[in-house]
Order: sequence, then C-alpha cells, then structure tokens
Amino acid sequence: MSESIESTESNTKRSRIGRRLRIERLSSYWLGGAGYFAIALFVLIVLTLLYQSAPLLSEYSIVQMLTSSNWDPAQNEFGFMPAIVGTIYVTVLSMAMGTPIAIFAAIYIAEYAEGRAKTLIGSFIDVLAAIPSVIFGLVALIVVVPFVGDYLAPAVGSSATGLGIFTVSLVMAIVVTPFMISLSVESLEALPDELRESSLGVGATKWETIRIVLLRAAGPGIFSAILLGFGRVFGATIVPAMLIGGQTQLPDSPFATGQTLPTLIVNDFGELMSLPLTQSALIFVGLMLVVVVWLFNFGAMLVRSRLQRRWQY
Repeated sequence: MSESIESTESNTKRSRIGRRLRIERLSSYWLGGAGYFAIALFVLIVLTLLYQSAPLLSEYSIVQMLTSSNWDPAQNEFGFMPAIVGTIYVTVLSMAMGTPIAIFAAIYIAEYAEGRAKTLIGSFIDVLAAIPSVIFGLVALIVVVPFVGDYLAPAVGSSATGLGIFTVSLVMAIVVTPFMISLSVESLEALPDELRESSLGVGATKWETIRIVLLRAAGPGIFSAILLGFGRVFGATIVPAMLIGGQTQLPDSPFATGQTLPTLIVNDFGELMSLPLTQSALIFVGLMLVVVVWLFNFGAMLVRSRLQRRWQY
C-alpha cells in the first residue's frame, strides 16, 4: 500500500515537473518570437521607407541633398542642410541645458532628500513627465516666447521674435528632464547600500561617495537616461513645430528661426501629398531619422557595455 502511494506521488511530481518544463519552453518560444518580431518590424519599416524614397534617390545624389541649403519643392530643390543644422542645434542645446539639471536633481532625490520632501519632489517629477508635449508648447507660446523676444535676445544683442531655435531648445530641455531624472533616480536607488557603507566606512565624505562610487556604479543607467532624452529631443515634433518658426534657412544665431527634420515632415507633408517627388523627399527625411537614431543607439550600446566592463574592474 505504501509503495503504491509513493509511486503515485512520484508520478504526480514527474507530471508537474514535465508540465512546468513545457510551460517554460513555451514561454521561451514566445519571448524569442517577440524579440524576432521587433527586429522584423524594424527591418520592415526601414525597407518601406527606402522603397518610398527610391524616386528621389534615383534623381538626386545623397551628398547633393545633404549639403544643399535650397529647399523649394515647387522647383524640385531638396536641400536638407538647414533642417539638419536646426536639428543638431536643438538637440545639442537641449541636452546641454537638461542633462546637468537631471543628474544633480537625481542625486538630490536619491541621496539627500528624505521623507515627505522626497515623496513630494518625486510626485511632481512624475506629473511633469506625464504632461503632454503640446501643453508645454502652449505655455511656451504665452510665457517663453515673449520673454525670449522682449528680454533675453535683446540682452545679448540679438533681435528676435521669440520663436526660434533657442526657445525650442529651452522648452525641450524642460520636456525631457523629468524622464532623465526618473531613470537616473532608479539607477541610483537600485545600488546596494553596501557600496555607500563601505565608502563611508573608509572615511570618504558623502559627496565623495556619490562622485567616486555611486555615479560610477550607476553610470550605465544614467547614460541610458541621457540616451532616452536624446531620442526624445531628436525626434520631437509638436514643440518644434509650434515654436521654431518654420523657416527653412540656415540659422545665423541660436535665436534665429529655423527648421528641424521632424518639423519639415509635419509642415510640408499634407499640402504636398500631390507631388510624388516631394512626398518621396519627405519620406527620405523619415528614413534619415530612423537610421540616425539606430546608429546612435547602437553606438551608445557599445559605449555602455564598455563602461560596464571597465567599472566592474
């Protein structure tokens, strides 16, 4: 009787183990399929954009379009240089203004703020991250544009209406900073307390512990946060479309009006849909955005992995 009971229990255990293994195998197949689906979707998007860009690429050289500053679709002139320069200006200025604020704010929230103050600041950061970009654009039209046009630009000897590259950069820095702060705080708070205790135990001050130990250990996560901010600024559409002025010209100062690659698509795509060559040119702009973001992400992944290996040793 006891042998029969043991045999039944053994069969039940084997059945459970077999069922668990089948579920794990099936889950691994689903996860692998999801990963390959993401790759296939990316390839499909690139191929679609490339196919739709073929009419333009068959008539114009890429070097000619990237180096020309003449954008006049009615005359079949497709020079992307002003939009490229405007995109670079906005991205660099936004990240230069937003990144230091995000890092120092994350350090304060994760390492200095306590109790109610930490909860209050964290909740406001989350609220800012959840506000739609168009709201920032509307508030900027009411507040930032007059401030830049009436006070800031004249103070540095420049005349401006308030719409322009600097205004877009300032607002986009405000838009992306909450995201970078949240991710950086998570990276710092995920570090084990042993790192802090060990550093303080050998006589380091709190700031030395943060600067030498914690920032190095959380570096890959903070770098990922900065990368996310870069991606949002580089592909931003609604805020630049509202604030940059929409002039396809090479900017001669940070306060000048201009154009970015995403706003070039937004401003011209609807009204020029009937012109096949112009449509192909705007789709080519989308292809450039996808390729640049992918190259930046790939390069950043290599840099992040190298940083992780270096800081582990």
